[in-house]
Amino acid sequence: MRLDCPSLASRLWLITVERIQSKAARLSRIEHVLYNAPLGLRVNDLAERCGVDRRTIYRDLDALEEMGVPVWQNNGRYGINRERYLSTVRLNLNEAIALYFAARLLSHHSDEHNPHVVSALQKLAAGLPDETISAHLAHVADLIRARSLRTDYIRVLETITRAWADRRRVVIRYRAASGDVTEREICPYFLEVSRSEPASYVIGYDALRGALRTFKLERIVGAEALPGTYTIPDSFDPYTHLASAWGVMDDAEVVVRLRFSAVVASRVKESIWHHSQQVVDLPDGGCELIMRVGGTREMRSWVLGWGAEVEVIEPIALRDEVQEHARRMLEQYGG
Repeated sequence: MRLDCPSLASRLWLITVERIQSKAARLSRIEHVLYNAPLGLRVNDLAERCGVDRRTIYRDLDALEEMGVPVWQNNGRYGINRERYLSTVRLNLNEAIALYFAARLLSHHSDEHNPHVVSALQKLAAGLPDETISAHLAHVADLIRARSLRTDYIRVLETITRAWADRRRVVIRYRAASGDVTEREICPYFLEVSRSEPASYVIGYDALRGALRTFKLERIVGAEALPGTYTIPDSFDPYTHLASAWGVMDDAEVVVRLRFSAVVASRVKESIWHHSQQVVDLPDGGCELIMRVGGTREMRSWVLGWGAEVEVIEPIALRDEVQEHARRMLEQYGG
């Protein structure tokens, strides 16, 4: 019986390629699973998930370490050091432009020096092949680096971020708008940024109030992670929770009806201000903007920003607030 040598060689080559691809896929899966297991996993758990034996997993863990993945081991459990872990992102030109827009928004939102933002932008700039976009990203990093550095805020941000990622409870000292400071034990459920101001928020379960609460990170004067962990309820969906909010505060829904003059009507109709909005054209060229919003506290300054070109029709409470501001402004300017 004669062996077809080229055919045999081809089959051996295909088998080798399949094994390499299989190992690469398994290594990627192990890396992903370990990164998302803050407390680590045992070798038996990994072997069961990947459908291989323990010896293969041990070899795979060694291979990951040789590749530079910061694998840790403690009492038979393996995990990945998140603070030392570096991810790889490959972007095409259009994705890089999208990232540039995000970076520009970030530069407007960051009113102080955040070293993590600076470092992230520098790495992104260094990894992009397009020199024009790379240079602009590096410039955004320089703009943020030039701002004042508030180390207390950065420590709070790092603590809250790590607690959210690791599902750790946190004790915070929170300064309310009134200036009063209270101690709270919270379980971070979600981090969000404000659309209308350079501020970040953590939404989580507040043991003191026994309910979900929203805390502005800039008002947290101290934070310490606790050893205990928590579970975010399956019923909590941050996007549903914030669906009706104007920004990050989710109060009782109210109908807001604003009447804009013809001078700004076209500008109003250019944008989607809220997902619930309806725009009704008026005979005089103006328009009415009608929305169902979760409270009006955050949108009041936006309404005032339109000056005399807008009239609040409802709710009455918001109309009264704007009217009071107008009266005070008139007095202030000697009207």
